[in-house]
Amino acid sequence: MAWEAILWVIFFIMNIALVALNLYQIVCLSDLEADYMNPYESSSRINAVVVPEFVLHAAFCALFLVTGHWFMFLITVPLTCYSMMLFFKRQHLIDVTEVFRFLTAEKKYRIIKLAFYLLLFVMVIIRKFAEGTFSTILSGFHPNSEELDIRSSFLEF
Repeated sequence: MAWEAILWVIFFIMNIALVALNLYQIVCLSDLEADYMNPYESSSRINAVVVPEFVLHAAFCALFLVTGHWFMFLITVPLTCYSMMLFFKRQHLIDVTEVFRFLTAEKKYRIIKLAFYLLLFVMVIIRKFAEGTFSTILSGFHPNSEELDIRSSFLEF
C-alpha cells in the first residue's frame, strides 16, 4: 500500500523533471530565434541537458516496466527507442554551426515531446483518481490511518 504511494510520487517527480527539462530547451531555442542568445551559448545549454533528459526518460520507462504498469510502459517505449537511436547515431546534440538551419525542426521536435510529457502527466493524475486510490497517496505520508469525518468534527461538543 505504501509502496504504491511512493512509486506514484517518484513517477510524478520524474514527469515534472522531464517537462521542466524540455521547457528549458524550448526556451533556449526561442531565445536563439529571437536573437537574445548567441548560437554557442544556446547549443551548449541545450546539449548540457539532453543526455540527462534521455537518461531520466529511460529510467521512467524502465520503472514502468519493473513495476508492472504495462500500458504506460508501452506508451513510453517509442520515445525511448527514438532517443536511443538518436544517441547511438550521435545526432542528439545540437551543432553550433548548423543550429539555424535546423532551428524550426528542433523546436517542433521539442514541442511534440513537451506535449507527450504533458499527456503522460495528465494520464498519471487521471489514472490515480480513476483508481480511487488518491487517498492512499496521502495516507502514505500520514501515519494515522483514521479517516477525517467532517460531520463528526462539527457535531462534537
